[in-house]
Amino acid sequence: MDADETIGHGRRDTLNALIREDLDPFSVEELAARIAVLEQEIVRSRARMDRAAHHRASADALFRS
Repeated sequence: MDADETIGHGRRDTLNALIREDLDPFSVEELAARIAVLEQEIVRSRARMDRAAHHRASADALFRS
């Protein structure tokens, strides 16, 4: 098994654990804090996607020349 595959499964397992977590024990304040953190992670993830897309576009433009 490739090392990247092992890492990928760990990431997927972490995400699956997060989305399957029972939310009933959390207070309203804890849920609000959780949502704030997840919203920050969405912003961070979108920024990374944008950088990756820009990098890819730059590479494509370089190699088309």
